[in-house]
Amino acid sequence: MLGQIAVGQSSSSPSGNRFFRYEVVGLRQSNETDKAEYQIRSSSSQFITVPYNRMNQEMQRLTRMGAKIVSIQPLTSDAE
Repeated sequence: MLGQIAVGQSSSSPSGNRFFRYEVVGLRQSNETDKAEYQIRSSSSQFITVPYNRMNQEMQRLTRMGAKIVSIQPLTSDAE
């Protein structure tokens, strides 16, 4: 989906199977965003899916790119 990615890989640990969806605003085009594997949209919000074990790194990356995280929601699996 546009504006939604999964970063990293899940592991066999319980935390490795947990994913969170970040809602971010204020992403701007820069040298850092040019390195991303997806295009930056000009809409007000974007959603990025992140595994639990990569949450801190993703927060730091988004901050460097000028984004503001407005919400973090846990994603649940229907299989659970």
